[in-house]
Amino acid sequence: MGIGLTTVHITNRLWNYLLYLFVIWQLGVVFGGIIMTILSMDLCLVMLYLYDWTKKDWLGIETIKSVRELSSESWFGRIASWILKKGDPAALVFLSLMFDTFITTAYMRHGSRKYNGMNRRDWATFLSSGLISYLWWWLPAYALAYGGVSIWDFLSEQFMGLR
Repeated sequence: MGIGLTTVHITNRLWNYLLYLFVIWQLGVVFGGIIMTILSMDLCLVMLYLYDWTKKDWLGIETIKSVRELSSESWFGRIASWILKKGDPAALVFLSLMFDTFITTAYMRHGSRKYNGMNRRDWATFLSSGLISYLWWWLPAYALAYGGVSIWDFLSEQFMGLR
């Protein structure tokens, strides 16, 4: 499970903060966002297929499903538990804003440890989560990409006389 969590964490960081920002910066928020949404959803779909193919809970998602009724000591854990108990629409929005489409879809599938592919409900979850999470990420990606470039331009002009 540790290797799976580490791999997903590193992949998400490189994807979100390097590739995603670069594409948004180069192609603009709308066209770059569309391109990265398509590529991101493809990557999440491949990860879902690998997750089912390996039949291993390498992220702990299936374990979390089976213990979601337990109470948490942290304030975030209590809020997350409360939202997840409010039903699928609330869980979909919350998970889509906090995690990627792969994790959201894997978590929201019915049954624990079944690894049985995607049904119609799972596809609806996958597509809805992608729409929510990637539209949500476009604005921060735009702000980070252009903010970083603006800061670099300012610093290079002030301290290095470049421009």
